[in-house]
Amino acid sequence: MIKLTRLAIAFSIALAGYSGAALADHHGHKSHDKKEKAEKTEKTYKKNIVETALATGKFKTLAQALTAAELVDALQGEGPFTVFAPTDEAFAKVPPDMLKALLADKAKLQEVLMYHVVSGQVKAEAAAKLTGAKTLAGKDIKISVRDKSVFINEAKVIMADVMASNGVIHVIDKVILPPMNQAAK
Repeated sequence: MIKLTRLAIAFSIALAGYSGAALADHHGHKSHDKKEKAEKTEKTYKKNIVETALATGKFKTLAQALTAAELVDALQGEGPFTVFAPTDEAFAKVPPDMLKALLADKAKLQEVLMYHVVSGQVKAEAAAKLTGAKTLAGKDIKISVRDKSVFINEAKVIMADVMASNGVIHVIDKVILPPMNQAAK
Protein backbone atom coordinates (compact mmCIF):
# COMPACT_ATOMS: atom_id res chain seq x y z
CA MET A 1 0.00 0.00 0.00
CA ILE A 2 2.89 2.38 0.73
CA LYS A 3 4.25 1.81 -2.78
CA LEU A 4 0.87 2.68 -4.32
CA THR A 5 0.63 5.65 -2.02
CA ARG A 6 3.98 6.96 -3.14
CA LEU A 7 3.00 6.52 -6.76
CA ALA A 8 -0.20 8.40 -6.16
CA ILE A 9 1.65 11.31 -4.62
CA ALA A 10 4.01 11.62 -7.54
CA PHE A 11 1.07 12.23 -9.84
CA SER A 12 0.17 15.21 -7.76
CA ILE A 13 3.57 16.74 -8.13
CA ALA A 14 3.63 16.51 -11.91
CA LEU A 15 0.28 18.12 -12.62
CA ALA A 16 1.38 21.46 -13.93
CA GLY A 17 4.30 20.27 -16.02
CA TYR A 18 2.52 19.20 -19.16
CA SER A 19 1.69 21.51 -22.00
CA GLY A 20 -0.96 20.42 -24.45
CA ALA A 21 0.82 22.53 -27.01
CA ALA A 22 3.62 19.98 -27.00
CA LEU A 23 1.37 17.64 -28.94
CA ALA A 24 0.21 20.28 -31.40
CA ASP A 25 1.71 20.57 -34.83
CA HIS A 26 3.43 23.96 -34.69
CA HIS A 27 3.34 24.39 -38.46
CA GLY A 28 -0.45 24.37 -38.86
CA HIS A 29 -0.54 21.17 -40.92
CA LYS A 30 -0.53 17.47 -40.25
CA SER A 31 2.78 15.71 -40.00
CA HIS A 32 3.53 13.57 -43.02
CA ASP A 33 5.81 11.37 -41.03
CA LYS A 34 3.99 9.09 -38.53
CA LYS A 35 7.32 8.15 -36.96
CA GLU A 36 8.10 11.81 -36.25
CA LYS A 37 4.69 12.31 -34.62
CA ALA A 38 5.13 9.17 -32.48
CA GLU A 39 8.55 10.40 -31.34
CA LYS A 40 7.09 13.79 -30.34
CA THR A 41 4.36 12.09 -28.33
CA GLU A 42 6.85 9.76 -26.66
CA LYS A 43 9.07 12.72 -25.69
CA THR A 44 6.08 14.60 -24.29
CA TYR A 45 5.43 11.84 -21.78
CA LYS A 46 9.05 10.95 -21.05
CA LYS A 47 9.06 12.57 -17.60
CA ASN A 48 7.21 10.99 -14.72
CA ILE A 49 4.84 12.96 -12.55
CA VAL A 50 7.40 13.90 -9.94
CA GLU A 51 9.95 15.16 -12.48
CA THR A 52 7.32 17.13 -14.37
CA ALA A 53 5.82 18.72 -11.26
CA LEU A 54 9.16 19.72 -9.79
CA ALA A 55 10.06 21.46 -13.03
CA THR A 56 6.99 23.73 -12.84
CA GLY A 57 7.72 25.35 -9.50
CA LYS A 58 3.97 25.44 -8.66
CA PHE A 59 3.99 22.52 -6.24
CA LYS A 60 6.69 23.35 -3.68
CA THR A 61 4.43 22.66 -0.69
CA LEU A 62 3.21 19.41 -2.23
CA ALA A 63 6.82 18.39 -2.84
CA GLN A 64 7.62 19.19 0.81
CA ALA A 65 4.64 17.11 1.94
CA LEU A 66 5.61 14.18 -0.29
CA THR A 67 9.13 14.27 1.07
CA ALA A 68 7.91 14.39 4.69
CA ALA A 69 5.55 11.46 3.98
CA GLU A 70 8.38 9.53 2.26
CA LEU A 71 6.26 9.09 -0.88
CA VAL A 72 8.42 10.64 -3.62
CA ASP A 73 10.12 7.39 -4.71
CA ALA A 74 6.83 5.53 -4.95
CA LEU A 75 5.32 8.18 -7.23
CA GLN A 76 8.11 7.75 -9.70
CA GLY A 77 6.79 4.23 -10.36
CA GLU A 78 4.88 2.72 -13.25
CA GLY A 79 1.24 3.62 -12.48
CA PRO A 80 -1.04 4.55 -14.08
CA PHE A 81 -2.57 6.93 -11.58
CA THR A 82 -4.83 9.94 -11.59
CA VAL A 83 -3.70 12.67 -9.22
CA PHE A 84 -5.73 15.65 -8.08
CA ALA A 85 -2.85 17.98 -7.24
CA PRO A 86 -3.26 21.07 -5.08
CA THR A 87 -1.07 24.05 -5.98
CA ASP A 88 0.97 26.11 -3.53
CA GLU A 89 -1.95 28.57 -3.49
CA ALA A 90 -4.27 25.72 -2.47
CA PHE A 91 -1.97 24.76 0.41
CA ALA A 92 -1.86 28.44 1.48
CA LYS A 93 -5.62 28.17 2.22
CA VAL A 94 -4.95 25.51 4.89
CA PRO A 95 -4.62 27.12 8.34
CA PRO A 96 -0.87 27.29 9.20
CA ASP A 97 -1.24 25.38 12.49
CA MET A 98 -3.17 22.61 10.74
CA LEU A 99 -0.57 22.35 7.95
CA LYS A 100 2.30 22.28 10.46
CA ALA A 101 0.58 19.50 12.45
CA LEU A 102 -0.14 17.55 9.27
CA LEU A 103 3.49 17.77 8.11
CA ALA A 104 4.60 16.48 11.53
CA ASP A 105 2.28 13.42 11.46
CA LYS A 106 3.62 11.09 8.76
CA ALA A 107 0.72 8.59 8.88
CA LYS A 108 -1.96 11.28 8.64
CA LEU A 109 0.01 13.09 5.92
CA GLN A 110 0.24 9.88 3.87
CA GLU A 111 -3.52 9.40 4.22
CA VAL A 112 -4.26 12.96 3.07
CA LEU A 113 -1.89 12.71 0.11
CA MET A 114 -3.27 9.32 -0.95
CA TYR A 115 -6.76 10.84 -0.78
CA HIS A 116 -5.68 12.93 -3.78
CA VAL A 117 -4.89 9.87 -5.92
CA VAL A 118 -7.04 7.37 -7.81
CA SER A 119 -5.74 4.18 -9.40
CA GLY A 120 -5.82 4.17 -13.21
CA GLN A 121 -5.72 6.97 -15.73
CA VAL A 122 -8.96 8.99 -15.69
CA LYS A 123 -8.97 11.91 -18.10
CA ALA A 124 -11.25 14.91 -17.55
CA GLU A 125 -13.91 13.86 -20.07
CA ALA A 126 -14.38 10.52 -18.30
CA ALA A 127 -14.15 12.05 -14.81
CA ALA A 128 -16.92 14.53 -15.63
CA LYS A 129 -19.27 11.58 -16.19
CA LEU A 130 -18.57 10.08 -12.76
CA THR A 131 -20.18 10.90 -9.43
CA GLY A 132 -17.35 9.58 -7.30
CA ALA A 133 -14.26 7.40 -7.06
CA LYS A 134 -12.33 5.38 -4.48
CA THR A 135 -8.94 6.90 -3.65
CA LEU A 136 -5.73 5.11 -2.71
CA ALA A 137 -6.51 6.14 0.87
CA GLY A 138 -9.48 3.76 0.64
CA LYS A 139 -11.99 6.58 0.95
CA ASP A 140 -14.39 8.00 -1.60
CA ILE A 141 -14.24 11.40 -3.27
CA LYS A 142 -17.27 13.09 -4.83
CA ILE A 143 -17.03 14.26 -8.44
CA SER A 144 -19.50 16.82 -9.75
CA VAL A 145 -19.94 19.28 -12.57
CA ARG A 146 -21.19 22.78 -11.76
CA ASP A 147 -21.22 25.76 -14.10
CA LYS A 148 -19.19 23.77 -16.66
CA SER A 149 -16.43 23.13 -14.10
CA VAL A 150 -15.44 19.80 -12.55
CA PHE A 151 -15.19 19.62 -8.77
CA ILE A 152 -13.50 17.02 -6.59
CA ASN A 153 -15.39 17.34 -3.32
CA GLU A 154 -15.31 21.17 -3.02
CA ALA A 155 -12.05 21.66 -4.92
CA LYS A 156 -12.33 23.03 -8.46
CA VAL A 157 -10.23 21.49 -11.23
CA ILE A 158 -8.33 24.48 -12.64
CA MET A 159 -6.17 22.55 -15.14
CA ALA A 160 -7.06 19.12 -16.50
CA ASP A 161 -5.32 16.30 -18.32
CA VAL A 162 -1.68 17.05 -17.52
CA MET A 163 -0.12 13.93 -18.96
CA ALA A 164 2.98 12.19 -17.62
CA SER A 165 4.65 8.88 -18.34
CA ASN A 166 2.91 7.25 -15.38
CA GLY A 167 -0.53 8.86 -15.36
CA VAL A 168 -2.62 11.99 -15.57
CA ILE A 169 -2.82 14.99 -13.26
CA HIS A 170 -5.68 17.37 -12.65
CA VAL A 171 -4.69 20.57 -10.81
CA ILE A 172 -7.11 21.61 -8.06
CA ASP A 173 -7.56 24.86 -6.14
CA LYS A 174 -7.97 23.36 -2.63
CA VAL A 175 -6.46 20.62 -0.52
CA ILE A 176 -9.11 17.94 -0.01
CA LEU A 177 -9.27 16.19 3.34
CA PRO A 178 -10.58 12.66 3.84
CA PRO A 179 -13.73 12.38 5.93
CA MET A 180 -12.96 11.36 9.49
CA ASN A 181 -15.94 9.03 9.86
CA GLN A 182 -15.42 7.04 6.64
CA ALA A 183 -13.45 3.89 7.37
CA ALA A 184 -10.70 2.91 4.95
CA LYS A 185 -11.36 -0.38 3.21
